[in-house]
Amino acid sequence: MTTGFDLFTDRAIVAMRVDGELQDLARELTETQTVESGSVEPVTIDSPDGLDILRHSAAHVLAQAVQRVNPEARLGIGPPVQDGFYYDFDVAEPFSSDDLKALQKEMERIIKAGQRFVRRVVTDDEARAELADEPYKLELIGLKGGADKAAEGASVEVGAGELTIYDNVDMKSGEVAWKDLCRGPHLPSTRLIGNGFALMRVAGAYWRGKTELPQLQRIYGTAWPSKDELRAYQQRLEEAAKRDHRKLGRELDLFSFPEEIGSGLSVWHPRGAIARGEMEQHARRRHIEQGYSYVYTPHITKQDLFATSGHLETYAEGIWPPIHMDEERDDEGNVTKQGVDYYLKPMNCPMHILVYKSSARSYRDLPLRLAENGTVYRNELSGALHGLTRVRGFTQDDAHLFVTPEQLEEETTKVLEFVLSLLQDFGLTDFRLELSMRDDEKEKWIGDEVIWETATDALRRVAKASGLDVVEEPGEAAFYGPKIDLKVTDAIGRSWQLSTVQLDFNLPERFELEYTAADGSKQRPIMIHRALFGSIERFFAILVEHYAGAFPVWLAPVQVVGVPVAVDYADYLDRLAAQLRAKGVRVEVDRSDERMQKKIRTHTLMKVPFQLIAGEKDRDAGSVSFRFRDGTQDNGVPVDEAIRRIVEAIETKAHV
Repeated sequence: MTTGFDLFTDRAIVAMRVDGELQDLARELTETQTVESGSVEPVTIDSPDGLDILRHSAAHVLAQAVQRVNPEARLGIGPPVQDGFYYDFDVAEPFSSDDLKALQKEMERIIKAGQRFVRRVVTDDEARAELADEPYKLELIGLKGGADKAAEGASVEVGAGELTIYDNVDMKSGEVAWKDLCRGPHLPSTRLIGNGFALMRVAGAYWRGKTELPQLQRIYGTAWPSKDELRAYQQRLEEAAKRDHRKLGRELDLFSFPEEIGSGLSVWHPRGAIARGEMEQHARRRHIEQGYSYVYTPHITKQDLFATSGHLETYAEGIWPPIHMDEERDDEGNVTKQGVDYYLKPMNCPMHILVYKSSARSYRDLPLRLAENGTVYRNELSGALHGLTRVRGFTQDDAHLFVTPEQLEEETTKVLEFVLSLLQDFGLTDFRLELSMRDDEKEKWIGDEVIWETATDALRRVAKASGLDVVEEPGEAAFYGPKIDLKVTDAIGRSWQLSTVQLDFNLPERFELEYTAADGSKQRPIMIHRALFGSIERFFAILVEHYAGAFPVWLAPVQVVGVPVAVDYADYLDRLAAQLRAKGVRVEVDRSDERMQKKIRTHTLMKVPFQLIAGEKDRDAGSVSFRFRDGTQDNGVPVDEAIRRIVEAIETKAHV
């Protein structure tokens, strides 16, 4: 029988895709499965699939190394993730930095040995017998059909189909050196991992993400096709550390997370609030220009609303515990009126639906575009919290559009064009799209197949018409409709998911939404969920890191600082500052007792776009010296010219 090894001899090819399914090169092929027929495609190590295979193989080597060093360690799950991999372990003592060094050395020995990854199909009983000492693996076998929902990363171990174990086979003796429950595929040999890998850090992680289950030790690593690519990644991490919004948030006095308030709940300081306010006000103006109407909704609601929407069932673990209210008792303590559970809202959409339902709607009223900067609350695990990018209370720049089927494609096109245009206002330009489609299994989605196909085709046309790269993701749609996700690449090459355009046939059905069509019949509208920034907090964090804290002039908390050479020239700069304030410029004059050089350094560290320096010569000539963030200076600029330059930089959203 022909295998992938017979078809592909290039070492850069590490796996193959056969009839759409990723497989090891060692798998046997039928006579009809050929490259010429298009049913067999090579997978190179530097492709997205190839990188996942490389990293998953490195995760197996890590687990083997851990059990060589500590045979008592029990195995959790070890999937590939963006830019790397992790593996969870149940061990008596937490891993130390010295442990990571020892494990990296052990991994190097395993990689150098060139062990082969060999796939083996087993029955459930055989797997249980072979993995009798691995309680977490036994639990995954029991969850086989729903493992992808039972635990993050579990789909790399087991699925709805046959069970497989991968043996790490010694190349010389042919003996099995180690084995793991896994769906694969893997590299042909550990040697292909090469020297482009590194262990990064240790963290705690609850088994299956549930706080009531054991906490395991998670080791994170990264793997790349070459040492040079590893070094480039490590340099990106160093640059990312310098840009970390949590660090810059403290240094620039933008926001904080007071312990007295609670984890994952931010407060915004005046400087951060100014930048956030500019973001919100600009977006609000643009929305109104595009025909959106702003609404306001409460932060809390009775449980019935989220029961009807399905959020109580679907997002039960992410919703804050209920607050029981409105119960009444008589003097003897007997309940005379039953109370009601209220919930902090995790989503704005059910409340926007109630705005739609507040009056009868005609086809002439549609599309109806409702927008809100609505604060929502999610009961995130403490270990998942991360600065402003993962919080427990955040503000979604939410919009929900109600359209007729005939309006769907045109309105979705407008939404996507608007999203791209507004993000470009903030200096983001590198975009790509993902089209998430329904799963093949009917129980994983609701509604009519024809409607799904029509909606998916409409989104596909909209996505392709944008001119951006589009990746189709089968099975990634929500159960109630397909969606387009927009990914953006920042200044140091990191990818972020921002805006989502989500079609929804489910909520209009649940809430029995209607509009009167032109023929007088009652019809269901289609609902479009659209978050542009995603969350204002997270988007702000992305901008802080994208710009390394040096915002464009229009967003900068302080746009101009006047620095007098000596106190005698402060009044001159005060008069200039008054002229700038009259034009809406955020300006301060530094009248502190610090030396001029210290003042310049302070405001440079605070990343103020323009420093205007003035001494006797400038005062006599009616001029100033411009000093920029990079330390360059433009001397003797007339005051009128200085004001013109500053105002123009703000109006054009320049980055100086």
